[in-house]
Amino acid sequence: MGKLLLLLATAVAVLAAAGGATAATATVTITKAGYVPSSTTIAQGDSVQFVNGDTAAHQVSFKGSAGVTCTPNPLVLQPGQTGTCPFLTAGSYMYSDPNAKGNTYRGTITINATQAAISFAAAPRSVVYGGHVISTGTDSTHRVGENVDVYAQQCGQSAANKVATVQTSTDGAFSATTQPLMNTAYAVKIRSATSPSVSVTVRPKVRVGKVAPHRYSVRLSAATSFAGKYASFQRYNGTRWIALKTVALHANTTGVAPTVITSASFRSSLASGKRVRVVISQVQVGTCYLAGISNTILS
Repeated sequence: MGKLLLLLATAVAVLAAAGGATAATATVTITKAGYVPSSTTIAQGDSVQFVNGDTAAHQVSFKGSAGVTCTPNPLVLQPGQTGTCPFLTAGSYMYSDPNAKGNTYRGTITINATQAAISFAAAPRSVVYGGHVISTGTDSTHRVGENVDVYAQQCGQSAANKVATVQTSTDGAFSATTQPLMNTAYAVKIRSATSPSVSVTVRPKVRVGKVAPHRYSVRLSAATSFAGKYASFQRYNGTRWIALKTVALHANTTGVAPTVITSASFRSSLASGKRVRVVISQVQVGTCYLAGISNTILS
């Protein structure tokens, strides 16, 4: 038991260290002879800590300070004091002490761009036409305010198109809501990194209604027409659905782009009070949709 507890404690310590190792800090010491080292290279998202090891006060001033915010600000350090500057943008930053003479009080910090690793998911993975999909994920750099571009490759398209742009929030998390028109593969891009794609399937929206005794209507909503296709009128017998009638679908002009309406009116001699529905099969909808299933009503 003692060994098991020791192993668990060690594992927790390792995980905690790994979780906290999101950024590193390099040190530049200010001496009587100047900056040591005078040239520093770090990764994007890391920080530089300036330590005043001299007996006199020194100021660290960046040339073109855009993108650099240090603590304290301005970065004036008394003997023994430290100051820290995080660098969130890749590039080269030159700094100097405006009150000191000589090139030894000039330095350069080079920030190498880091490649983001993106965790990404979409839910739900299957919707009825008109439904929404929420894409969520996290940028491994955990930076706030990064642009996240959401790309969608719709069934039949040769390439993905950008459909939304959001920004990362706390810990690099993001969320975007989209509305797929048919089966669609989603991916997100942050800077030069692209996530794996996630596929979402779409069913046509099928609504059946009873308009008069033994008379019914059905409407299908999708981003394409199913005119000339066939649907199945079915009743439930208590254990399974039984096909009663094949219904031919026709074009309908009431749809508002991008929605296309396909509809039909039909008769059935089925006795009243039976549970009925309409189904359009996978064969009829083709490869860009899943089979459509209507609401259930009483005959």
